[in-house]
Amino acid sequence: MSLKVKGIIAAMVTSMHDDESLNEEEICRQVERHIEAGVDGVFCLGTNGEAYILSEEEKIQVIKMVVKQVNGRVPVYAGTGCPGTKETIRLSKIAADCGADVLSVISPYFAAISQDEILAHYTALAEAVDLPIVMYNMPARTGNNIAPETVVKLSQVDGIVGIKDSGGNFDNMLQYIERTDREKFSVLSGNDSLILWNLLAGGGGGITAVANIYPHVMVSIYQNYIKGDITAAKAAQDSIRSIRDCFKFGNPNTVTKKATNLSGFPVGPCRAPFNKLSESAVAAIKETLKTDHARGMN
Repeated sequence: MSLKVKGIIAAMVTSMHDDESLNEEEICRQVERHIEAGVDGVFCLGTNGEAYILSEEEKIQVIKMVVKQVNGRVPVYAGTGCPGTKETIRLSKIAADCGADVLSVISPYFAAISQDEILAHYTALAEAVDLPIVMYNMPARTGNNIAPETVVKLSQVDGIVGIKDSGGNFDNMLQYIERTDREKFSVLSGNDSLILWNLLAGGGGGITAVANIYPHVMVSIYQNYIKGDITAAKAAQDSIRSIRDCFKFGNPNTVTKKATNLSGFPVGPCRAPFNKLSESAVAAIKETLKTDHARGMN
């Protein structure tokens, strides 16, 4: 449980063939691409990994593939959050058996939930599994926000080592950072645009979707920060604004995969029905990539 969660963790897309079946060779190639870029970890089965639409068999297959390809070079984070506590525990134990190093666990979703129920859910998980747990706060998808008061309590539970905040509310993330022990508990930004500001506030870094498109740029935010070159870190952070602006054209997962494909990496489509972008959207993404690549972004 001594693993320190920090740095740039790539929120990997799940590569697929045109028929939407898993593309095992490309999944492995993407692992290599991220490690070559210098990421501090790879994260499979998150939002960008389309965990919401994969079968359990496919999830197990992806974890095993990623763990084998990584071969201990960086920590492997696996998304195991389900709406129910029992199912979350069961899938988390499977992920542990598959060799995952860290669990990323989204808060229960769909049904309304209280903070006491969130507290009980994560506490039960921590008691049941022997892997570090990073909670995942994503109110836009779950319908609930993990309150700072709840995070303070959970940060003191053995085995819960951090939280990824994708809420986009910087004050909420700032309270997570200010009110927890930074030596024992890490707060990561799930919003690519806030990674540097997370670090400057005392956070641990970010779990990033844009790493699928520009892994070297995302890694450079953190590397320049730890070297003390804040000017370079800010330039890297600012450089992703144009591609982030493209997320307005549709499901961010779909935009991320389209941009990755257009950059020359055949990660395939998102699974239907989450796979449609207008011609104008694709044209805008192409133009953004052209400009960014001309600036040397990769």
